[in-house]
Amino acid sequence: MALFWLSDEAWAAIEPHLPKNQPGARRVDDRRVISGIVHVLKVGCRWCDCPADYGPSTTIYNRFNRWSRRGFWLRLLDALVDAGVVAKSTAIDSTYIKAQRAAFGGKGGARSRQSAARAVAGLPRSTRSPMSSAVPMR
Repeated sequence: MALFWLSDEAWAAIEPHLPKNQPGARRVDDRRVISGIVHVLKVGCRWCDCPADYGPSTTIYNRFNRWSRRGFWLRLLDALVDAGVVAKSTAIDSTYIKAQRAAFGGKGGARSRQSAARAVAGLPRSTRSPMSSAVPMR
């Protein structure tokens, strides 16, 4: 599998927008982490399956979530558009549409339907076994 790495042009457009002076442990290289995030989003793999070349998978996952909550990705996309690296139509995430339960042929409700053959024959849906009628229930 080919790894994705940010180009020098893309990195030059991104770097000024990165958060600086963040508290906590020593930062992992931002270029490597962002390349890992883009790789996971492009390939569609799980975060834990991200190649080790990008750094710890938990760092990549946590950085993506933290920056998503802060709106970093939208500002980053605007910066890349202004630099001419990507087109404005680029999307970072995907959308989905919920389908109704019955849309895929699932049961449409509580109403039970009798088969046509059973309806014509007038047969009952179930019969009692001879054993159950011989022994009275108490």
